[in-house]
Amino acid sequence: MITSSCIPVQQCASYCSLFLEDKSCMSACEVVKHLEPFRLSLEKLKVVSTRLRKDMIRGLGKHTHHRAAVKMLPTFVRATPDGTEKGDFLALDLGGTNFRVLHVRVMEEEQKMVKMDSQLCAIPQEIMLGTGEQLFDHIAACLSEFLDSQNLKGQTLPMGFTFSFPCEQKEIDKSILIRWTKGFNCSGVEGEDVVKLLKEAIHRRGDYDISSVAMVNDTVGTMMSCGYRDQTCEIGMIIGTGTNACYMEEMKNVKRVEGEDGQMCINTEWGGFGDDGSLEDILTEFDKVVDRTSINPGVHTFEKMISGMYLGEIVRLVLMKLTEKKLLFKGEVSEALRTKETFETKFISMIEDGLENAKKILTELGLTWDLVDARVVRLVCETISSRSARLCAAALATIVDRIRVNRGLPHLKTTVGVDGTVYKKHPNYSDELQKAMHFLTPDCKIKFLVSEDGSGKGAAMVTAVAQRLALQSRLLEESDGEEDEEEKVRS
Repeated sequence: MITSSCIPVQQCASYCSLFLEDKSCMSACEVVKHLEPFRLSLEKLKVVSTRLRKDMIRGLGKHTHHRAAVKMLPTFVRATPDGTEKGDFLALDLGGTNFRVLHVRVMEEEQKMVKMDSQLCAIPQEIMLGTGEQLFDHIAACLSEFLDSQNLKGQTLPMGFTFSFPCEQKEIDKSILIRWTKGFNCSGVEGEDVVKLLKEAIHRRGDYDISSVAMVNDTVGTMMSCGYRDQTCEIGMIIGTGTNACYMEEMKNVKRVEGEDGQMCINTEWGGFGDDGSLEDILTEFDKVVDRTSINPGVHTFEKMISGMYLGEIVRLVLMKLTEKKLLFKGEVSEALRTKETFETKFISMIEDGLENAKKILTELGLTWDLVDARVVRLVCETISSRSARLCAAALATIVDRIRVNRGLPHLKTTVGVDGTVYKKHPNYSDELQKAMHFLTPDCKIKFLVSEDGSGKGAAMVTAVAQRLALQSRLLEESDGEEDEEEKVRS
C-alpha cells in the first residue's frame, strides 16, 4: 500500500507498470497527481495530532467545552473491569428499527462473560413516529416477554442500556435525549431523561422490576467488553459506519464534573474534529463534495474523511474525475458510477483483496474496463483507505500519548478495544493503522483487541463495574467510623 506523503514527478516511472500498451507514463503521472492530496506524511499526521490534542483540552474545559468541536463528554463510568465482577445482568441495545434484549452472566471464577440468550424486537413505523410513552411501553412489553422466556421474572436484575442517539449524560443513570435521529420522531422524549421514561413504562406494567440502570455509549461498551478480557484496556475505538473513541481520563482534568480523584471514561466524539475548520488544509476537493451533498453539511468533518459511510463515495468521486480526464475506462462513465453512493465502501475491501473482485465489481457497475483500469481502481481504493487508517492513527496516537503524559510515564503499555466493520473487514486497514502508530507513538506499546458484542456484553459490564464500585463504596462507608466505635467500646 502506498503511504508516502507525495510522489514527485520523477518517481512516476515506478508506477508505469500499472499502464500497458496504449497507456503512457504521462498518464501514470496524471493519476498520481490526482491522488497526491490524499497522501499524508508522518509530519502532517503529527500536526493533525497536535490540533486534536488542543481540541481535547478545550472539550474538557468547564468554560470552553460549549464551543469545542471535540465534545469530550463525561460518561460517569469511573473504572474499567478488574476481573472480580460477577452476577447476572440485562442489556438493552436500542439504536435503530430493531432493539435487542440480552441476558449476560459474568463469572468471576472463570474470568469470562457468557451471553445466556438474547431476543431481537422490531419497532414498527407507527411507534417510531408516535409518542414517547408508546415507544417505552413497547420496549417494556418486549422486555417482559424476554424475562418470561428466561424464567427471570422473579429476579430484579441490573441493566445496561445502550441508547445510540445524541444525549447529554448527567449521571451513569441519567441521560437527556438531545434530538432523535435514524428515522425516530417520538413526541415527549427530546429534553427528557430516557432512563426515567423506561422505568416509568416498566412501573406501568407492574409485572416485573429492574434495579440499577447504567447508560452506555457504544464506544464505552467496546472498551468495557474488551476490558474484562484484558485489564490493560483503557481505550475504546469504533471504525465502522461512523467513528468515535473513548478513554480513561484523570478526574482532575474533567473540569465539568466535581471531584479530583480517580478517573472517568470520556466519550471524545472525535467525529466532529475539524468542524471548526481546523482540518481545512488537508480536505480534498472530493471531501468537500461529500460534505456539501451530505444530510449534515459542516458536521462530523473527521468522520466523513475516515468512516465507512463515506469512503465509498470518496472513491466514486475520484473515479469520476479520472474518467472525465480520460485516465480511466476510455473516458466513458456508466450511469451507475454517475449515481451517488453506488460505489459501496465494502467494494474497497473486496477490490483490495484481489483484482478478480475488482473486475467483477466494475462489470456490475456497467463499466467497460481493461486490466490497467482494474489496477488503477485498486490503487485509488488503497490510497483512500490508507489515508483513513493514517488519520485514525493520528487521532488514536493523541489519546495514547495523553494517557502517558497524564501519568508521567516515559513509556506506556496499553490495550485498545476496537469494533467496526472497516477495521474488521478491510484486509489491510489494521496493519496500516498499527504501522502508523508505531511511528507516531514510539514511547508506547499498544495492543489491539477486537470487541465481542460491545453494545451487549459491554453494556452489561458497565453495569457490573458500577455495581462493584457501589458495593466497595458502601463497605468503605461502613468501615469509616470503625476505629471511633471501637474506642467507644473500650471506654
